[in-house]
Amino acid sequence: MSEENVTRIELNDKEIILIGTAHVSKQSAEQVKSVIESELPDSVCVELDEQRYQSIVNKNQWKDMDIFKVIKEKKATLLLMNLAISSFQKRMANQFGIQAGQEMIQGIESAKETGAHLVLADRNIQVTFARIWSNVGFWGKAQLLTQICFSIFSDEKITEEELEKMKNQDTINAILKEFTEHFPKLKVPLIDERDQYLAQKIKEAPGDKVVAVLGAAHVPGIVNEIKKDHDLKRLTELPPKSNIPKIIGWSIPILILAVIAYTFFANPSAGLQQTISWVLWHGALSAIGAAVALGHPLAILTAFVAAPITSLNPLLAAGWFAGIVQAMVSKPHVRDFENLAKDIFSIKGFWNNKVTRILLVVVLANLGSSIGTFVGGADVIRLFLENVK
Repeated sequence: MSEENVTRIELNDKEIILIGTAHVSKQSAEQVKSVIESELPDSVCVELDEQRYQSIVNKNQWKDMDIFKVIKEKKATLLLMNLAISSFQKRMANQFGIQAGQEMIQGIESAKETGAHLVLADRNIQVTFARIWSNVGFWGKAQLLTQICFSIFSDEKITEEELEKMKNQDTINAILKEFTEHFPKLKVPLIDERDQYLAQKIKEAPGDKVVAVLGAAHVPGIVNEIKKDHDLKRLTELPPKSNIPKIIGWSIPILILAVIAYTFFANPSAGLQQTISWVLWHGALSAIGAAVALGHPLAILTAFVAAPITSLNPLLAAGWFAGIVQAMVSKPHVRDFENLAKDIFSIKGFWNNKVTRILLVVVLANLGSSIGTFVGGADVIRLFLENVK
């Protein structure tokens, strides 16, 4: 059995075997099977949380999704990002003719076949997303989303030899260094904290011999962290919500309303111009967002009408109303949920599938309304300065 990509650790009379994998590699899946069958460990740890584990074992999970609930719980953006990232991994897997996450699937199957205890060793992905999101500012969020979108829909292909080279630890460190130069705050929740969480779960796994199936990027960090004790409760805490977004969210509409009210008092015609400008910028940009998502005409109209009103209340969003209307007039069928796994491979699929189109209507209508706040607000201030002495 080849020891390449295998790291052995002795810790308190426990033997821990780390397998560093590439997530879309045939060789990785084959090596996972070989190592588990030859080592016969007491426990097998996989780099999955409960949510991702269920998505693997429950192939019909999309059929049970309540799209209205997703919109009402403000999870449309999160779900769209999950689907987009999933599409990238699945497209890479299709390039090499295997299932995405095949090495994790193999770890689950081999644990079952050998009678080993299966440990889901990764942190909940929503906790990781929340901690990532809280670590970057507004422009960081915009840059991150842009980079994810470009990487998802890029047609660039890599060879399997290049993919295998990614298992080299020095190369991984170099990749992380380049990545964190653009988003230095992301490395802590995305890599460092998960290294600590994974290390603690692996260390606590039952039995004297443990095999852990991990992405190669985590192996160096786990080797460093596994001899330390880590507080899993602290690592799974959701970041406290800052009051700054709330303050800004309420301050802008209050300021805009105050400026328009004062302008009406001083110069009614200018106040009317401001009101029209605010309504048109918000309504038009939000409607354009819904139209770009290929929303139904009624959803586009809803975005136009709702945006100027919801923009004055941070607790509401035009995209939610447009998305609900889209879901009502173009209700997804069972086949849309069944075809999600296939449709998310391409931009065309994202726009054609009724489920993802609803999510796009929500996200893009909200984005248009947000841009309208800045553009419309600037025009309101311009009219104030020009017409009120």
